[in-house]
Amino acid sequence: MSSTVAGLIQVGAILLVLALLWKPLGDYMARVFTSENHWRIEAAFYRLFRVDAATEQRWSTYAAGVLGFSFVSVILLYLLQRIQPLLPLGFDRGVDGNTVPAAMAFNTAVSFVTNTNWQSYVPETVLGHTVQMAGLTVQNVVSASVGIAVAIALIRGFVRHSTDRLGNFWVDLTRTVVRIMLPISFIAAIVLMAMGVVMSLRSGIDVVSVDGSTHTLPLAPAASQEAIKELGTNGGGIFNANSAHPFENPNALSNFFEYFLELVIPVALTRTFGTMVRNTRQGVVLAVVMGVIWLAFVALAWLSEANPNGPAAIAAGGAMEGKEVRLGIPSSILFAVSTTGTSTGAVSSMHDSYTGGAGGITLLNMLLGEVAPGGTGTGLYGILVLAIIAVFLAGLMVGRTPEYLGKKLGRVQVTAASISILAMPALVLIGTGLAIALPSTLDALNNDGSHGFSEVLYAYTSASNNNGSAFAGITVTSDFFQSTLGLAMLFGRFVPILAVLALAGSLAKQKRVEASAGTLPTDGALFGVLVGGTIILVAALTFFPALALGPIAEALS
Repeated sequence: MSSTVAGLIQVGAILLVLALLWKPLGDYMARVFTSENHWRIEAAFYRLFRVDAATEQRWSTYAAGVLGFSFVSVILLYLLQRIQPLLPLGFDRGVDGNTVPAAMAFNTAVSFVTNTNWQSYVPETVLGHTVQMAGLTVQNVVSASVGIAVAIALIRGFVRHSTDRLGNFWVDLTRTVVRIMLPISFIAAIVLMAMGVVMSLRSGIDVVSVDGSTHTLPLAPAASQEAIKELGTNGGGIFNANSAHPFENPNALSNFFEYFLELVIPVALTRTFGTMVRNTRQGVVLAVVMGVIWLAFVALAWLSEANPNGPAAIAAGGAMEGKEVRLGIPSSILFAVSTTGTSTGAVSSMHDSYTGGAGGITLLNMLLGEVAPGGTGTGLYGILVLAIIAVFLAGLMVGRTPEYLGKKLGRVQVTAASISILAMPALVLIGTGLAIALPSTLDALNNDGSHGFSEVLYAYTSASNNNGSAFAGITVTSDFFQSTLGLAMLFGRFVPILAVLALAGSLAKQKRVEASAGTLPTDGALFGVLVGGTIILVAALTFFPALALGPIAEALS
C-alpha cells in the first residue's frame, strides 16, 4: 500500500471516528455542566476546601478564581522544580548540581500552568519522575480543565439572561477534572501501554551498542503523561524528542491514536455548545468551519512535503528529513496540522525540517488563533469570539444592530471580543521584533535568512498561542528568551480569558431578543462562510508581512 493511500485512509478514519463520537461525547459534556447533582468525591472536595457549590459567581469573581488558582499553581510548580534534589525519584537529574535554574523553572512553571508546555530543556536529563508526575502531569490535567471551564462560562453568557451569574469556577473545574479528564485519560493511558508506550519508574536501562560501548536509555512513566498531554492539548513531552520518540509513540497506530486524542474534545465541544444553546445546528456550523480549515491545511502541507523544491529532497522523492520512517509523510503531516490547529504542541516530526510551505502552514495554523479545532475550551471560545466579530461586520454591512443567539452586540461586547483577538498578534509581533533587534539572537539560531526569521517568529507565535511546539533550530536557554517567552505565555493565556469572561458577563445581563426578519441566520452555510472568511481575513491582514519575510520567502526561494 502506498503512503498516499495509507494517508487518505487515515484522513477518512479520523473524520469517521470524530463524527461518531461528536454527539455522545458532546452531549455528555453538556450534561456534566448542567446537572445539579454532585458526585460524592466532588462533595468531599468542596467540604475540604470550603467551596459553596450552590453559590454562583459574577464574571469578575469567576475570573478571580481562574487567576488565583493559576497563580498558586505557578508558585507550587516553580518550588517543586527548585527543591528537586530533596525529592525521591530525582536520579540526580537537573542543571548546576541537580537544581533547575531559576529562569528555567519560571519558564517551565508558567508554560505548564498556561497549557503551553513549551520546554526549553531536555526532560529526561533535567526533571526526575516526581516533578514529572506531581508537577507536570497534574498541570496537564488542571490547565486543560481551566480552558473548558472558561468556554462553559461563555456559553452560559449566551444561554442566560437578566442575570450577572455565570456559574461557579470551582464546580466547573472540579467536574471537568473528575468527570471528563481523569476517566478518559485513564483509559487512554491503558490503550497507549497496550500499543507499546513505556510506563516505568526506573531511571533507565543499560544497553550495549554494536561497537561494544554501553549506553543508558532513560525510562519514565510515559503512558500516563502521554495520554493527558494529548487529551488536554498540552504537548510537553516526557522525552526531548516528544512524540517522535519511540517510547512515547511506537508506531503508526499509536500516532493515529495520539492525534485523535488531540482533536476529540475540541471537536465535541461544538456539540456541547449547540446542545446548551438548544440549537445543535449552531454547533454544526462551527464544527464544519473547523473541519474545512483543518482539511485544507492538511492538503496544502502534504502537497508541499511530497513535492519539495530542494535537490536532496527531490532526489529522495519527498521531504523526509526530520520525520520518522515508521510514520512517513502523511502521518507526520496529520499530526503536525492537528497539533498546531489545537494548542497541543506535541510533535511526531521536526517542524524545523519542513519545507517552507509546510512549515508556513504549521505557523499559520497557530496565527489563525488555533481554532481548527483549537485547544480544550480555548478553541471553542476562540471561534465564538471570531463569530461575534463576523456578526458585527455583517451588521455594519446591512446597517443593523448585530445580534447573535438572541443577544445584541454593542460597544462592550465588541470591545471585549477585539481585546481577545488582538492580544495574541501584539505579543507575537512585539516579541519577534525585540528578539530580531538583539544581535545575540543570531548566536541562538542554527539558520540565517528567511528560515532563521521563521524560527524566531514561530517561537513567539507558539508561546503567545499557548501551543508549545517549536522550530527546534533556535536555542532559547538564555534569560532573555526564558523571560520574554514566559511573559508571552502568561499574557497570551490570561488576557483573552479575562476578555472572554467579561464578554460572557455582559451577555448574561442582557434580555433575550427575539429573532426578526432582519436577523442574520447563524445556523446555516452562509454564516459558516462568513466566520471562516473572518478567521482568514484577520490573520492575513495582521501577519502577511511577517509571513512574507519568513516561510513565504523560503517557499519561493
